[in-house]
Amino acid sequence: MAALNDPALGGLARHGLAGLAGAGVSAATQLLTVVLLTRSTTQETAGTFFTATALCLMTAGILRLDAGNGLVHFLARTRRDGSGLATAYLRAALVPVLLLSAAVATATVIIIVAAAGGTVPPGEVVPAGAPGAVLVAALALPAIVCFDVLVAATRGLRTMRLTALLDGLLRPLGQLTLIALVLPVLPGEPGVPGLALLLAAWALPYPPAVLLAALWLRRRLPRAPRSRDAARELWRHTWPRSAAAAVQAVFQRFDIVIVAALAGPVEAAVYTAATRFKVVGQLAGQGLAQAAQPRLVRALAEGDLPRARRLYQTTTAWLTLLTWPIWLAYAALAPWLLGLFGENGAYVSGVPVALVLAATMMIATACGMADVALTAAGHTRTSLVNLLTALAVTVALDVALIPALGALGAALGWSAGVLTKNLLPLWRLHRHYGLRPFGPHTLPACTPWRERTGTPALASRRCR
Repeated sequence: MAALNDPALGGLARHGLAGLAGAGVSAATQLLTVVLLTRSTTQETAGTFFTATALCLMTAGILRLDAGNGLVHFLARTRRDGSGLATAYLRAALVPVLLLSAAVATATVIIIVAAAGGTVPPGEVVPAGAPGAVLVAALALPAIVCFDVLVAATRGLRTMRLTALLDGLLRPLGQLTLIALVLPVLPGEPGVPGLALLLAAWALPYPPAVLLAALWLRRRLPRAPRSRDAARELWRHTWPRSAAAAVQAVFQRFDIVIVAALAGPVEAAVYTAATRFKVVGQLAGQGLAQAAQPRLVRALAEGDLPRARRLYQTTTAWLTLLTWPIWLAYAALAPWLLGLFGENGAYVSGVPVALVLAATMMIATACGMADVALTAAGHTRTSLVNLLTALAVTVALDVALIPALGALGAALGWSAGVLTKNLLPLWRLHRHYGLRPFGPHTLPACTPWRERTGTPALASRRCR
């Protein structure tokens, strides 16, 4: 087997490792944050906090309009020749989502302030700290939205360092540190003590991260006037995906919200604890997707199907090798791992949820980055239909199963939705482009790296 020094795969390897390193730290930090909260607060408080952050991130995902992925698509195809076109694309993507998120935040603040002057109807109970928590979440929305868009822009300029540093290290570590500092001073009354303070600790790392990303981009992009053509071109491509991204944002976190609504915050806490390990696989996939997406866009835009096939099969092989041992170990150790979340086995009832999660994620991983490849090929409308179908399947099963099965019912609904979301684009890719997650490039991708002329290379045979 001959060694192949492929610039595309070499760059993917370096940027993929950077993304995976940041994703690994972020996953570990998020897991520690959940353990810290579940062991330091009641199940009701933990479940309410998880529901509040899920709602906040879900709303931010809707308001983001998928501008980040649109930027990656156009910046990856734009030459940095000093013309200012990249700057025009960045401005065209950032300004609308900033204005939209600021408008939603302002409207929410006005509603909360106006409602604070009213009285609680007899027989109703307002959870302690709920208005303040909503206020904090609303104020955090513009920073969360801008953070995601600006960090995506750095990836469009073909660097993963800012993503690994800001999204993989500084933000999650800042959240863990601030929450750890806040927990000892929380009030101890029943209900939802200190929820607003906890949410403030969770949201505070976003503004500094936004500032750092903006400064990095300002130093590397030339100033340029506004361009209506750039804005029109970017949003013509992005708007179908904006709807898909909104559906995806709801799909990712709707399960926690619906469990809290149908079964209560305690079941939501158990479900969150049992499914928290899915962030490991999701962030590993996200790290590879962030590195591979610009290359897939370029390969498919140029009609280079052999290179697109090589990238798709290589990333699928890496993702499978990285995550399958994790899911197998999680399934085997689930009773012990869930015991870490609380004393007296408070969260061990989530073991069936963990088994469903492990099996589903292994199947989803074996499909590879099917939706990323589909959108890279320009099929944003098809991706939207697939996501809507997956969400409909999830909601239907959740409503049917959660009242009787609680967290397990939510896990089964989520599993059906995930399989739908992965299998539909996989079928489309195979039918129209002949792309499959496994093939002649799978085994070469699994061989060890070796040093060749001082540059990391993949041991592989040359593609025909």
